Amino acid sequence: MVNIGIIGIGTVGKSVATILAENADIIEARAGKKILVKSGVVKNLSKDRGVSFTVTDNPLDVIDDPEIDIVVELMGGVEEPYELVKKALSNGKAVVTANKALLAYHRYELQELAGDIPFMYEASTAGGIPIIGALRNGLSANHIDSIKGIMNGTCNYMLTKMINEGAQYDDILKESQELGYAEADPSFDVGGFDASHKLLILASIAYGIDAKPEDILIEGIENITQTDVTFAKEFGYEIKLLGIAKKVNSSVELRVHATMIPNESMIAKVDGVMNAVTVVGDRVGETMYYGAGAGGDATASAVISDIIDIVRGNYSPMLGYKKSLDKNIKLLSKDEIVSQYYVRLEVDDESGVLASIASTLGEFDISIESMLQKPSKKEDGVKLLFTTHSCKEIKMQDALQALATLDAVHEGIAMMRIEK
Repeated sequence: MVNIGIIGIGTVGKSVATILAENADIIEARAGKKILVKSGVVKNLSKDRGVSFTVTDNPLDVIDDPEIDIVVELMGGVEEPYELVKKALSNGKAVVTANKALLAYHRYELQELAGDIPFMYEASTAGGIPIIGALRNGLSANHIDSIKGIMNGTCNYMLTKMINEGAQYDDILKESQELGYAEADPSFDVGGFDASHKLLILASIAYGIDAKPEDILIEGIENITQTDVTFAKEFGYEIKLLGIAKKVNSSVELRVHATMIPNESMIAKVDGVMNAVTVVGDRVGETMYYGAGAGGDATASAVISDIIDIVRGNYSPMLGYKKSLDKNIKLLSKDEIVSQYYVRLEVDDESGVLASIASTLGEFDISIESMLQKPSKKEDGVKLLFTTHSCKEIKMQDALQALATLDAVHEGIAMMRIEK
């Protein structure tokens, strides 16, 4: 028999305990041993968790228990769980976590501490989708050319509603909060930070790149309007919040932002709260992984799959490699990222404005690919929407600053990247 202790009996923790109990026969048959929750940790002992095992408010009661074989960390946060996981590893206990923030900041330190002790984290990225296992094992013969993922169900739900039903951003955000998809403070989701943590985890497995959220380009969906949605539809695009990792010579670019993508691409068809990740390997080509990216049962399913692998003895080094990957690989500067761009401007409706805008862009070697003009609510004004040919991020940012100084251009310039 294998005893586990769960630190954090919230939605996911309770689902883990429930599935282990209700599916005990099939889990034992697959693992080869009976798996039992011996104890759990909660913050508030007065709240009934509806579980039959021992509950404590002291994590060390689990971590220091010699009868606990596997510690499952589901408490959230960064520094407190980091100290607790370090303690568990120092006690020789296997660890399973769903904590993406912990791994976004401390994955390399934890890899060193874990050594040959099993440390698993499938549930940290894209919920029930087995993308960690795919990168660490199924695609291990490949150099990874790129990873692109819809990794936040809240944003995908909101964008789907905006595109398919014409919903306004503020209205659909309120609805998402009422449905429990978005938190009271939604900035972690809609600002792209949740997706960035997941992207960093995947990039470490694929490239061995050590970066923190502060090091990469992160933008959210807060500034998207129905004008942008209309343009996207007219020019054959869908809008998705994507996490993108891409090999560029000896560097890797990492970025999270709202993206226009061709509507015929596989990932463009992923709607609602679902997640999807596409991976391009140099030998296998493009593969796609789709499923529920959050929720108690979906995330618990991934946690239990890790537990079963540990019990089977079927686990690999934490980040998936026994020797260091190419140490010459570095993080590409945000300024050096190359993309096509969509730009939305409010401008005066008068002759010479378009020529002035094109001339300003030309000063930064940026050329316009396509353009659309829409009515504006402002008197004597129009909305000018256009896409550019590929250019470096630094040139686009400088060009946007220059455009903002033109007398004919009003406040509220918006930009979105295009990924084909």
